[in-house]
Amino acid sequence: MNQNQVQNPETQVPKTPQMNDRDFLNDMLATEKYMTSSYSVFLHEASHQQLYQDMLNIFTETQNCQRELYNLMFQKGWYKLETADPQKLQQSYQQFQGYTSQFPYQATVQ
Repeated sequence: MNQNQVQNPETQVPKTPQMNDRDFLNDMLATEKYMTSSYSVFLHEASHQQLYQDMLNIFTETQNCQRELYNLMFQKGWYKLETADPQKLQQSYQQFQGYTSQFPYQATVQ
């Protein structure tokens, strides 16, 4: 396994022309990501309070489903993450730490 990747041992699935469990979960995860993104746009632009609340509830349910699918895929080793380079993290932190002086209020970033 690549040292720069975070991944669980991969659960093997048959390699056939038919969709397997991994294919189905991947498709469902992509759909949930698309839906949460779309709901987010709607929530930014909703002007009717009750409709906003209803859609917020649907968004939350969809987001929770997306997270459960992600967790399942990661658990089965079907979702890989790249580790962050500590030096790049430190550079980004220093860059954005400098932005705090530009805030209209003085907040502390930790």
